[in-house]
Amino acid sequence: MTYGASVPQNLQDAPAQAHGPVGSLGIIGAGRVGAAVARLALTAGYEVVIAGSGSPERIATFVGYEAPGARPVMASDAAAADLVVLAIPLGKFRSLPVNALRGALVIDAMNYWWEYDGAIPELNDPLTSTSETLQVFLSEARVVKTLNHMSVYALEHEARAAGDPERKALAVAGDDDDAVARVVQFVERIGFDAVVAGPLAQGMKLEPHTALFAADEDAAEVRAILDRFWQSQRGRVVARARGLV
Repeated sequence: MTYGASVPQNLQDAPAQAHGPVGSLGIIGAGRVGAAVARLALTAGYEVVIAGSGSPERIATFVGYEAPGARPVMASDAAAADLVVLAIPLGKFRSLPVNALRGALVIDAMNYWWEYDGAIPELNDPLTSTSETLQVFLSEARVVKTLNHMSVYALEHEARAAGDPERKALAVAGDDDDAVARVVQFVERIGFDAVVAGPLAQGMKLEPHTALFAADEDAAEVRAILDRFWQSQRGRVVARARGLV
């Protein structure tokens, strides 16, 4: 784990108050991804709370060092924020506080790794995206897929102010237009261009083993990769499973 990673200077140069009042961000998952998103959100002017497994005291030192300004809380408290980022191992998604997340706008930044999570057929089903499975589980939340396909290094070091020619992009997929619009705004504020990929089913194109995963590209190339999905190896596997070829 890399400790004490900082927000890129060229993003720090754009003051948070230039965005005007923003809101609160709750992060469930006190790991490297959660910490990186927390730092970016703090710089963008969000109030940030982070929940890990167990009591807030267990992660207080980590949060204080990795994301100074964020506050450690219980998962149920993080779920009350304006936006909630899920950054736990996807195999543990059934441990999420379902009742607390009712009505929440949830950003799914999780990925399925069978090597870590074990074999979970519902998360390895080519007929559906993992975000659709999550949406069924969190039936009263609004789930939007993003943040998961960018490398942690890029999240930690590659955020850029709007207009920077080296600014990277994040794809965003969701079924609720208002939720997608709010997440697009969040992505733009924390230092990346947002590329709308379509409904939550398109989250399949953002998952591990796709060409987009860890590609860390600009908006034009992210759009091109999304458009080429069905010609990719993973796209052909999905197409065969779905009887499209």
